[in-house]
Amino acid sequence: MSRWKRYVVGPDEEGRSAVLDAEQTNVQENPGFFWRCTVWGTEETPADNTIDGDRSLMITTREPMPGGMLFRNLEIPPDTKDTAEHIAQLTKLSTEIKQTVMPSEEDLKRHPSMHRTNTLDVITCVIGEIYLVTDVDEVLMTPGDTVVIRGTNHAWSNRSDKPALLSGVMVDAVPKVQGH
Repeated sequence: MSRWKRYVVGPDEEGRSAVLDAEQTNVQENPGFFWRCTVWGTEETPADNTIDGDRSLMITTREPMPGGMLFRNLEIPPDTKDTAEHIAQLTKLSTEIKQTVMPSEEDLKRHPSMHRTNTLDVITCVIGEIYLVTDVDEVLMTPGDTVVIRGTNHAWSNRSDKPALLSGVMVDAVPKVQGH
């Protein structure tokens, strides 16, 4: 899987803009299933640029902190043919990252990565191609395509033979009441 770079720019000791960090720090990976990096996060909106340190490190959940946001890169390899293992690995991940809304059996029949967050997500396909799967639709996304997800079920299905890279922001939002 790829190791995408992250540069953090802020004021140096003399108040001049400078690259303060050039490393990815909050990376989770399960080879064959996903690679993701939380590039940045906040606990507040608007963001407070007076807070020092690597703010990506505070994000250990799928969703941002209440009142906050996160920006994440997600690389998804081609779908595995072993659906049961795919579901098992993503269920394990959902538990580890404290998924707030666990998918139903019906959701998982639609796709092993079906999930829902209580956030407003804006996600762009950067490299490769990937299907956005909803409860009723499937849309092939290619580089430059962007989706806005408003707290609803969705999944990512990579039916190609190469990884796809998605980049996106998740903003804490008031959840919409849903049927499931």
